[in-house]
Amino acid sequence: MSRTLVIKLTAGAEEPERANQAFTVAATAVAAGATVSLWLTGEAVWFAVPGRAESFELPHAAPLADLLTAVLEGGQLTVCTQCAKRRNLTEPNLRPGTRLAGAPTFTEEILTENTQAIVY
Repeated sequence: MSRTLVIKLTAGAEEPERANQAFTVAATAVAAGATVSLWLTGEAVWFAVPGRAESFELPHAAPLADLLTAVLEGGQLTVCTQCAKRRNLTEPNLRPGTRLAGAPTFTEEILTENTQAIVY
């Protein structure tokens, strides 16, 4: 698959269905062979902290920790720099393989040819 999918998740555990949907779509796209970039913003940044995805539960949904592992293994996970700073999170607080980046990087990614952006 030659297209890139950039997904921005703006909700955390307080909106479980929306959060899980973003991870489900990202992991499914990775499995389908797409280039995937999942951005965590706002309260969603907490999912990049070890243990947070494991404690998330949503009935009749794939475990968030499994979906996150799939994204980390086959795609790119990014935490918004400003959102992390507002929560006193730094790179050592995040799962290995997670990058910190801001609006310039997000904008560059979504404006690349053959890229689809989705916001949850």
